[in-house]
Amino acid sequence: MAQLDCTNPFTGKKIGSYELESFEIQKQKMDLLKKAQKAWKLETLEQRLKLVRSGLAYFEENKNEIARDISEHIGRPLHYCAGEVGGFFERANYLCNIASETLAADVFTDKEGFERSIEHTPLGTIFVIAAWNFPLLITVNSVIPALLAGNTVLLKHSSLTAKIGVHFEKAFKKLGTFDNLLLNSVVDHKTTGEIIEKLPIDHVIFTGSVGGGRQILAHTSKRFMTPGLELGGKDGAYVHLDASLDYAAETIVDGCMFNSGQSCCGIERVFVHADVYDDFISRVTKIIEGYQLGDPADSKTSIGPLAQAKAATYMQEQVADALEKGAKLILGGESKKIGEGVFFQPTLLTDTSSDMLVMREENFGPLLPIMKVHSVDEAIECINDTDYGLTCAVFTQDKNIAKKISEHADTGTVFMNRCDYLDPALPWTGVKNSGCGSSLSKYGFYGVTRRKSLHFKIEL
Repeated sequence: MAQLDCTNPFTGKKIGSYELESFEIQKQKMDLLKKAQKAWKLETLEQRLKLVRSGLAYFEENKNEIARDISEHIGRPLHYCAGEVGGFFERANYLCNIASETLAADVFTDKEGFERSIEHTPLGTIFVIAAWNFPLLITVNSVIPALLAGNTVLLKHSSLTAKIGVHFEKAFKKLGTFDNLLLNSVVDHKTTGEIIEKLPIDHVIFTGSVGGGRQILAHTSKRFMTPGLELGGKDGAYVHLDASLDYAAETIVDGCMFNSGQSCCGIERVFVHADVYDDFISRVTKIIEGYQLGDPADSKTSIGPLAQAKAATYMQEQVADALEKGAKLILGGESKKIGEGVFFQPTLLTDTSSDMLVMREENFGPLLPIMKVHSVDEAIECINDTDYGLTCAVFTQDKNIAKKISEHADTGTVFMNRCDYLDPALPWTGVKNSGCGSSLSKYGFYGVTRRKSLHFKIEL
């Protein structure tokens, strides 16, 4: 049987090996999940909440091992990985806290002789296809609402982070007397498509590339299912002339460089008002110069290796295109090998323009291009000049400016004086090529339930 090998991107050493499972095994898993869901959906929400919370205890008990697994699988510095575990609990606990109110039936009492209500009923079995770059946070967004609502889950984690899928199965496969609530699958792309088209799954949630999203959409169209898709981003930030420049520079650089820039909502374009352009660049340069590439196990390392070495080639192509079209390279711009890891230097480009690849296509790396603008209206036009629409950020002391941008920005989230953060109380929504559907908040629950209307005439 074919094997999936996971390799540490810094050391080059194999850190895990998994059998690629056949379609027949997926049929068996689906039978178990369907059987489990029939009983699970009949359990009270109060009891489901209690049991799901007990499953969360696994992550607390194993948080150090899980943080190490994240670091070893994708190359993120280990001292940052504990933060993802903390974020996991923030989201999971919030979703648990709002479940009772969110999933309660909407009851109408204004029509005498009738009982009318809208119930939020589980869809059945949810196929969650999770990405590697934030392997806990991306997965928890879907798994917790799905289970609390009364669904069961078939989980396929990225081939880079298969170990994280194992952790989720250990935590949620068996809760109390219920078994087979969440099963992990290690399958290739072909089998993934067969699962969607040929097995009785009820919904698909996919996080990944735009190309991957198109493939998922093609598969679900055979079943008249609309998947939840969280795809790429080309998120823009605008620095207004009244912004706190030190704060804006620190926040934007971190929003670009964290996790080696491998974030769907990382800052990939910056538009700075002409009046503060030079001052802002000076501050950004000093911050980026302080970044240190190296061993993810070293507490001094701020940028680890790329999880996928091939990403460096595309970033170099973007840099070359920008320079050819008139941009200036202030810092970085090259790949670098340390140990067995492929790194991309923290890169700062100035004098960029909207016709450059670096301002149009997602790079998923530590590459910060900055463009001069002369007004809020021009900044809005630049923010919207992309095929993506996940988030944008505005740095200003004037809430009215942020409000104006929020009214015109074609993005699912608008930040003021922050970026690259998911608040579990707010829906995470993509626009244009950034996807469809919402996760987190009460709307994350609505994505894994359907509305069932009860219309009872009780007086004849």
